[in-house]
Amino acid sequence: MSWLTKETPEECLSCSQELELAIIPRSVDIGGFEVHRALPHKSRQMVGPFIFWDQMGPGEFAAGKGVDVRPHPHIGLSTLTYLFDGSMDHKDSLGSDIRIQPGDVNLMSAGRGIVHSERTGQDVRADKSTLFGIQSWLAQPKNCEENQPEFKHFAKAEFPAFAERGFSGSLIMGEFAGMSSPIQAQWETLYVVLQLEKNGVLQIPDTVEERALFIVNGELEVGGQLYGQRQMLILRPGEVKIKANKETSLILLGGAPMDGRRYIWWNFVSSSLDRLKQAAEDWQQRKFPLVPSDEKEFIPLPALPFPRA
Repeated sequence: MSWLTKETPEECLSCSQELELAIIPRSVDIGGFEVHRALPHKSRQMVGPFIFWDQMGPGEFAAGKGVDVRPHPHIGLSTLTYLFDGSMDHKDSLGSDIRIQPGDVNLMSAGRGIVHSERTGQDVRADKSTLFGIQSWLAQPKNCEENQPEFKHFAKAEFPAFAERGFSGSLIMGEFAGMSSPIQAQWETLYVVLQLEKNGVLQIPDTVEERALFIVNGELEVGGQLYGQRQMLILRPGEVKIKANKETSLILLGGAPMDGRRYIWWNFVSSSLDRLKQAAEDWQQRKFPLVPSDEKEFIPLPALPFPRA
């Protein structure tokens, strides 16, 4: 996905003692489709390696319409795409060409540079269609920022699933409830998709240093206070008990604190401002590789101010 705004999300200042911060995402239009952006935030840039967090939709397209995120570049980050509904076709400059569907994961690590596009398939556009999912960016460790780019697709069936009294879910990254994800992360990372039944209770373990909950839909009670859909709740250290007042879907995310400051500008993430500027110049001069079979269009470099040291 392409980041075309410099605004920051709103925040909720009334938090229970279990929470450091409750973020209310802002709505952003990415060309006829609305997303809800929680990270980066003016008070909290990252949670573990997560430096960018968008909820895509839920949205519906009329026949003939769909998402068209034209080819655009990335450096220094991994994009993780997870869908609840609908589908998207991913193509990149490595030659990857794959459709992601609900429960699947696309993990693209940009390293020194990659270009990709995301579109609704032409066959899907023959009728009305929907799209609902999460796209997040994970800052790559300093020793991986200039790696060769990689793309991996994981089918829903590859992820460990679990079901207990009052809740169920699947493990996307990291370790949870005695299980391990098939994804080999570059940095300690946790990503768990959860569904809580009405009145379901879950004790969130203190297994990673930085943790957050993103409420996809429904309503959670934390520390005696209620929080609704699309809010991102940054947890304080220690075990945290949560309760669903209605059927609720959420994602537990986090990991170890990153190995130093990160700068983010447009679609680029780096520990070096000079590297961001070089990437911008390279895109302006069309030095990035092309996306096979999607070479005609591209997103031009935006006029955004560079971050300061």
